[in-house]
This record gives sequence, structure tokens and C-alpha cells, in this order.
Amino acid sequence: MIRRLLAVWHARNLEFLRDRGSLLFTLVLPLSIILGIGFIFGGPSRPLFTVGVLGGPATLAHNRFAHTRYLRFLPVASRQAGLRAVRHDHIALLLAPGPPLRFWVNTHSPKGYIVEQLLRAADPGAVRLPVSGRQIRYVDWLFPGILAMNMMFSCLFGVGYVVLRYRQSGFLKRLHATPLTAFEFLSAQVLSRLGIILLITAILYTVVGAMIHFHDAGNLALLLLIAVLGAFAMIALGLTVSARLASEELVNGLLNLLTWPMVMLSGAWFSLAGAPGWLRWIADALPLTQLLHAARAVMLYGAGLGAIAPNLIYLAVVTLVFLGIGAASFKWRI
Repeated sequence: MIRRLLAVWHARNLEFLRDRGSLLFTLVLPLSIILGIGFIFGGPSRPLFTVGVLGGPATLAHNRFAHTRYLRFLPVASRQAGLRAVRHDHIALLLAPGPPLRFWVNTHSPKGYIVEQLLRAADPGAVRLPVSGRQIRYVDWLFPGILAMNMMFSCLFGVGYVVLRYRQSGFLKRLHATPLTAFEFLSAQVLSRLGIILLITAILYTVVGAMIHFHDAGNLALLLLIAVLGAFAMIALGLTVSARLASEELVNGLLNLLTWPMVMLSGAWFSLAGAPGWLRWIADALPLTQLLHAARAVMLYGAGLGAIAPNLIYLAVVTLVFLGIGAASFKWRI
């Protein structure tokens, strides 16, 4: 028995080592994640709070508050835009350089309270102008991210592994002998996964939302449209990965290589508002980022179709591109 066990163990090890693609991803994926996180979040201490300034930070050059550490000062184009950002807790304060210095603060914001105390210490004569607005809790902000990540994992791995299993078992080879076309087969996979993920997301949205009483200011029809386009984009991406490959380890490595950057950079867990511009540009290129931007805009701030149209167009384009690539490169046989 031991001899047979060792023989199978040895054969499986050789099979894995000879699969260069899976071996490469097994070694490179965790290393790249660690190095990437260290590069992105390492370095000097980052600002903790963001303050908007009408006219730009340069107008505060002679104010002691402008030299407070761990604050990030951003230019704000108009008072209306700044007040909206304060009301929605995007920024801690909105400043209008004086004299006297005036500032708007959300009376329900913990961040606003802390930064106001720092401002009072640096400039006691600053004039306070309170702004009322419902506080967006972290759980309110996080909830769309959890739903979107669940959609991403279900779409990518659900579609990718199913097609891979069909190819490995020879089921695709048998289907190829029927009048079924690649387009019809892939369309059925897309529609099946779309229906499943929409049903699961709707259940989670209803049940979990009722449990945590999250802030929802949006339109359900718009949220459904966002979910459909986002799911299409993720499914198309999963089909592209599994269109030709027959190695389970390689497909698993590629899917993880796609999912981890989206988990870390999409803003599902934390905001990238203070990240470098090049990093935000990379994050904006990810489908999950566009899905989250649109979902949060509708759920948290009641945005309309016009506000999220660029996100929806991007998701639609990504879907068409990856579906085209997946259909063109699809292979029935191993």
C-alpha cells in the first residue's frame, strides 16, 4: 500500500512541476501580492484626513493650520461642490480663506469634529458654518463593496471552472459533435451565471440590508442595471481566461491574478482617495472599481443615470471586448 501511495504521490509531484504555468503562478502570485502591497502602502506616513480649500491650498500659505501634519488639502472648484462633499463626508472640512477664515463642517461627522479641533488650536478666530447631513457609516460604505466582491468571485470562478471542467471531462468534445455553436454554448453559460448571481445578490441585498439598516438613497432599477452590466463584465472576463486552457492550476492562478488586484485596488475595503494618481488610474481600469463607483453613487448619494453613465459605458465596453476575445479563442478540445 505504501509503495502504491508513494508512486501516485511521485507522479502527482512530477505532473505539477512539469506544468510550468501553474508552477510559475504558485511562486509569482503571492510574491507579487506582498511586494505590491508593500509598495503601495509602504513608505512615509500618509494623511489621515482630507480638507477642501476654495481657491486651492496655496491660499492658506500663511495660516498655521496649513502646516498641520497628516492633513491633505485639496482644491475645491465651487462652494456648492465643497458643501456636497462635506455633507456626504467625503472631506472633513471645507475652508474659505479669510480673513477671517471660514469653514464648513458636518455636525454629524466624527472626522469633521476632530479636524475642527485641530483648526481651533491653530486659528481660534476661524468662523464655523455648520452643515447638516446624515453620517455615512463605514458599514453603509462597505456593504456595496461586499456585494460587488461576491459577484466578482462567483462570476469569475463559477464560469471559469465550469468551462474548464467541461473541457477536461471531454463534455465539450461531445458537444462539438452536435449542431451547437460556440456562441450558443457561451451565451447559455453567461445567461445561466447571470441569473444565479442576480438572484443571490438580491437575496443578500434584502436580508443583510434589513439586518444592518444600511443607508440606501438609490433607485432599485438603476441598481439592477448596474448589477447586470457588472456581472456581464466579470463573466466575460472569466470566459476569456477559460476559453482555451485545460490546466486547472493555470486557470486558478490566472483567476487569482485577476481577482486580487481588484480586491485590493477597487476600493471595496478602503478608499483610494489619498493614493498616488498613477495608482488611481490603474484602479479605475478595473471593472470592479467602475461597478463600485456606480453602486455607491446610487446607494449612498442617490445619483441618477447621467452621473453613472460613464461607469456603465465602461462596463459595457469591457463586456463586449472580453466576450469577443473569449468567443474568438474558444477551443472545444484539450
